[in-house]
Amino acid sequence: MVNRRQFLRGNFRTAPAPQRPPWALAEEQFISACSRCRDCVPVCPTRIIVIVRGFPEVDFKRGECTFCGACATACIDRALVNSNTRNQPWAIKARVADSCLAQRGVECRICGDHCGVAAIRFSPRLGGPPVAEIDVAACTGCGACVAPCPVNAISIT
Repeated sequence: MVNRRQFLRGNFRTAPAPQRPPWALAEEQFISACSRCRDCVPVCPTRIIVIVRGFPEVDFKRGECTFCGACATACIDRALVNSNTRNQPWAIKARVADSCLAQRGVECRICGDHCGVAAIRFSPRLGGPPVAEIDVAACTGCGACVAPCPVNAISIT
């Protein structure tokens, strides 16, 4: 919550919406529909769904999403809807921060090794190791590249 002084000074940031499980409704609709039953948590085979402030969120530091659909199937409230009309589970993509080891002159390709769809490519550069680049068209936002990164330089947003 922003207090009046912060608002008048323009001294505030809006927190990003939490990353909900795949096929989640829009945030406002999700909050209204989700009964906080937690049925989506135990069915996740990679155990990336966690409860934060009562609602399910995805924690990519625990692993990746395989898009198996078990969470959506378990959701009796229909806050997660995997239907033929909505094939994309979400619009999030991987992003590489400036703290990436390769950008700091250290050879590292761990994120690319874990990307099952080959959405992370390494472009050669003069005077340093190849730098990771995300092909946003190929990236599924599964998060497989997040946990293995030794410096937490990859985020899914």
